[in-house]
Amino acid sequence: MDLSDQPCVIARCVALLGDAWSILILRDAHAGLSRFDEFRKSLGIAPTILTGRLAALTEEGLLEKRRYSERPPRDEYVLTAAGVDFLPVLFAFGAWGQKHRGGGRDVTRFFDAEAGTEIDAVTIDRATGAPIGTRAIRIVAPE
Repeated sequence: MDLSDQPCVIARCVALLGDAWSILILRDAHAGLSRFDEFRKSLGIAPTILTGRLAALTEEGLLEKRRYSERPPRDEYVLTAAGVDFLPVLFAFGAWGQKHRGGGRDVTRFFDAEAGTEIDAVTIDRATGAPIGTRAIRIVAPE
């Protein structure tokens, strides 16, 4: 099913990032990983799958491929502005997971590197200041 032409922006995003590997690659990129072998080691992902996901994330403008060695030729993958802007999505995902998928187990925690405080992500509506999920919503499709 191709969702990339849907009028719903959520559907179009799922078409690009609805794959666990892509989201985890972006998580690791935000944690400072940039090289193929770093991603492979962190994720335990097959090289062919990683190659495909990195290519897709680069093609879609979330990562930029940069050469860091000519001999042998080696590239790294760094976040673009669009990739950086994905961080709040990762934190919203993580906050939902902490609440509904923690299951009493120890889970990964995230801290502000400067302040040293644990991050408690909250998504709010800029216009009303209300936390998302506390008010009814209405979805309006384009005409």
